[in-house]
Amino acid sequence: MTRTTELSSQPEDRFPALFAPQRWEWGGIDAQFELALPPDELITNIHLIGFTPDGRVVLCRDAKDHWFLPGGTREPAESVRDCLVRELREEAGARLLDEPVWLGAHRAVTDRPTPYRPWQPHPEKAWLWGWAEVLVDSAPTNPEDGEEVVEVRPVTVAQAAGLLAYESWRAELIALAAEQRGV
Repeated sequence: MTRTTELSSQPEDRFPALFAPQRWEWGGIDAQFELALPPDELITNIHLIGFTPDGRVVLCRDAKDHWFLPGGTREPAESVRDCLVRELREEAGARLLDEPVWLGAHRAVTDRPTPYRPWQPHPEKAWLWGWAEVLVDSAPTNPEDGEEVVEVRPVTVAQAAGLLAYESWRAELIALAAEQRGV
């Protein structure tokens, strides 16, 4: 198969783990990734594959030795962009260098009786995923109610996929972002 043929195939075919139904037991959530963006009122979480100018992916490591992509939960009446800017600063000490490119979202339904936060939609919600150029120019602010980030590390796309391989769909999400960016 040629590269041209491979790239012209559907993302669902190239990234089967990303598009597979997910069960996130930690939140009693059934989730499914879609390229279509959800309505703003359903977006509860925003996460970013942040690329440094040299093409590395910014990852964060918390005090429990867990690697993750920066992002998090929207606050009441917070815009998607404001949430993204805040979460990048809090978790990665980073700032946007350009506008994010939205890859898609995990549409999710929880079987929990109440929303995670009182202002969030329930039982349906969405996690928005995107990529953008970022600059790590300070230390994470580590607010009291967030993860304790102990390390921020720009790594190659392959290294990021390896560090996030605890869920295979995360490696495929990074590959989709890298493909779109042209890494």
